[in-house]
Amino acid sequence: MPSSTNLTPITLSSAPLSAIDVDLLVLPWFEGQAPASVDGLDEATSGEVVRVLASREFLARPFELFFTPIVTRSWTPRRLLLVGAGPERTFGLDVVRRLATASVLAARQRRILSVAFVLRPGLPTAAGDVDAAGLLQAIAEGLTLGEFDGGAYKTGDAAFGPAPRLVIVEQVTEDISPERPARLVAAVTRGRVLGECSNRARQMANEPGNRFTPEEFARRASGIASDGGAQVEILDERQIADLNMGLLMGVARGSGEPPRLMVFRHDPPDASPGPVLGLVGKGITFDTGGISLKPADGMERMKSDMTGGAAVACAMHAIARLKAPIRVIGVVPATENMPGGRAIKPGDILTSAEGKTVEILNTDAEGRLVLGDGLWYARTLGATHLVDVATLTGAIVTALGKQITGLFGTPPWWVDRVRRTADRAGDRSWPLPVYDDYKDQLRSEIADFTNSGGRQAGSITAALFLKEFTGGLPWAHLDIAGTAWAEEAKPYQPKGATGVAVRTLAELPFTAADWK
Repeated sequence: MPSSTNLTPITLSSAPLSAIDVDLLVLPWFEGQAPASVDGLDEATSGEVVRVLASREFLARPFELFFTPIVTRSWTPRRLLLVGAGPERTFGLDVVRRLATASVLAARQRRILSVAFVLRPGLPTAAGDVDAAGLLQAIAEGLTLGEFDGGAYKTGDAAFGPAPRLVIVEQVTEDISPERPARLVAAVTRGRVLGECSNRARQMANEPGNRFTPEEFARRASGIASDGGAQVEILDERQIADLNMGLLMGVARGSGEPPRLMVFRHDPPDASPGPVLGLVGKGITFDTGGISLKPADGMERMKSDMTGGAAVACAMHAIARLKAPIRVIGVVPATENMPGGRAIKPGDILTSAEGKTVEILNTDAEGRLVLGDGLWYARTLGATHLVDVATLTGAIVTALGKQITGLFGTPPWWVDRVRRTADRAGDRSWPLPVYDDYKDQLRSEIADFTNSGGRQAGSITAALFLKEFTGGLPWAHLDIAGTAWAEEAKPYQPKGATGVAVRTLAELPFTAADWK
């Protein structure tokens, strides 16, 4: 996948629809919208738009598609796609982002080579307090997400055609200030970068474990982060041992592949003294469960147990490239979790870099172990606010399903800030409690605490384990076990890696002015 710095730009145009030189013109269409709302459209399609609306062949339900040729010679576009946007009252960033993605995927299925997505007048009003720039950024993100190709190892016919040339037609005129054109172009560029970083994380999550070892993960992630301008340091197993990271080294013992610790830094020269955001991502490149072996059914998907680490690495590219105003530190501990002869066993005691001891009850609760050492290291490097992201627990899937990320943390204002940022970025999340009452489930008779609180409230006890390593700093934990991988294809999301949390992490440092 090409570097974000070498991506073909998305063209922004305000020309009349009839003059847009593309193979496919995409119009989001609301339920009940009249054909006359777009001048000349019915004539351009020889009455087809009126016909399908009158016959109710096309109802504009979410992601419903209607293709028709444009037959009027005075119009330059060759075909029209009406994409259902549902009720106008539900329109917003998440909807328009998904409509853009669905449009590109539909175009690629038909091998269409150029696409223009139309932001027509009136849409910002329906979106509430979102202005044209916010909508354009979301559209650019969605169009870029639609370019992702998950079939890198296929040798036969591809399900999708190549990524088309992309145009956004912007016809909203509520802002006539001299700065408007540059602001809108910047919004499209920003969306392009964030979408591509999400695609890079999806690409890494798709990589098979035999090719994507911790060393390869570190090599690939360091290239991505440094390509955006972030500073990168990779610690090998000797350096990890020198830091006394007993939790990370303990998980790594069962594998023949050595662990790696990735450290990314964004340190803008003009950053004032203040908050330092620490991002920590789980980087288990394959998770068998260790001695507490997982069932065979579905284990192949454990190649993507490093999704949180990929999100941090790719977000660091975007943070540096978009010049976030504060310092940001990214930490990704990477290893395999294997049942080798030297693997940790239930009943073992590990000592963290912070000196806390952990009794191992379940070797499949390994993600929280490596994150514990990672959170400690982010604090050591100067982080004042923490966010960790991990495919951590099956319990979160039971609680929230596959559509919503579990959000934990403290204090409430920090959790709310992360939630608001995630929602705007299209990574829907829902807060769950971290009451100390649940800590009893982690009680150990011989160590400071155990690494597993059992089945009840499993995602909550996992979060409470992580909290032990946050040093009382503002901290949020994103459990993406349900949202990192799509089990079923949707119009806006093929089956496979989703790139969840990349945009949330990348956008968060830009909200620092509102932090306490």
